[in-house]
Amino acid sequence: MTAPEIDPVVESTAADIAEMRIRGAATIADAAAEALATQARRTNVTDPEAFRAELRVAARTLYETRPTAVSLPNALRYVLRGMAGETVSQLQATTIEQAEVFQRDLADAQATLGEVGANRLRDGDVVMTHCHSTDALACIEAALEAGKSLEAIVRETRPRNQGHITASQLREWGVPVTLLVDNAARRYLDQVDHVLVGADSIAADGSVINKIGTSGLAVCARERGVPVMVAAQTIKLHPDTMTGHTVEIEMRAEHEVVGDHERTEIGTEPDDEDLQVENPAFDVTPPRHVDAIVTERGQFPPESIVTLMRDLFGETTGEPWEP
Repeated sequence: MTAPEIDPVVESTAADIAEMRIRGAATIADAAAEALATQARRTNVTDPEAFRAELRVAARTLYETRPTAVSLPNALRYVLRGMAGETVSQLQATTIEQAEVFQRDLADAQATLGEVGANRLRDGDVVMTHCHSTDALACIEAALEAGKSLEAIVRETRPRNQGHITASQLREWGVPVTLLVDNAARRYLDQVDHVLVGADSIAADGSVINKIGTSGLAVCARERGVPVMVAAQTIKLHPDTMTGHTVEIEMRAEHEVVGDHERTEIGTEPDDEDLQVENPAFDVTPPRHVDAIVTERGQFPPESIVTLMRDLFGETTGEPWEP
């Protein structure tokens, strides 16, 4: 059998995810499903086994881009497990249909989640956010649509300043925004009614893996008695953690932290071994610092999220992109 041919759309989507041109768990999942559908639609193979091999390689290409964002492998699992049939035409049709169903459910899930989360927000509340989460924003949008007035304190979220995206969206909705440097959050928590964040992955024990800095914010919020709400669609649940696997924390490139200008200021060169740059993209917030995880299936105490995970995924999962 010849080597599987990967469609350019799959390769470009993988590159965009890796370079964060496509960002946000739901957006990543939607793009991955669309890329697999494109691979299926444009295939030139005539042998069913060659088609399956081609889809597995395409999925693996996408999977290897962002190890922490579990929405990506969950999307790939969903699409590949719906692939069925004895002919290439049947396999094509079922793969494309499964991807379309996934994308429709994904769009509906965020709106439903937003309505659930909005119920926790009261008129006049001040919300502190971290990073950029479309799930967290969905809660704020639903509250605004219900006629509630909100204000937001937005952390910049270094090094990529993703909080600026959140601030821009909230300003479009007419929400008064205070933009903070990350380290100033504790100073302003006394003015806050809720900390509202998203998640890239949620483990079976209720631990929340989200943008670096989330854990420290949650600890400070607990100290001040400010409730922490995590908004996360069920595609963020990490089924592998039910069987003892840990969530890999993605390490980003050092140039996001120290570019040429900063190196000149520090007085070092790119190959200088005396300066080590660590740039973890995520950290882990223990469940004891989280008040509620809001999903499209309702809100849950973090310790009970494993029950929902079992209902959705069963006890174990495999990797359908493996040979």
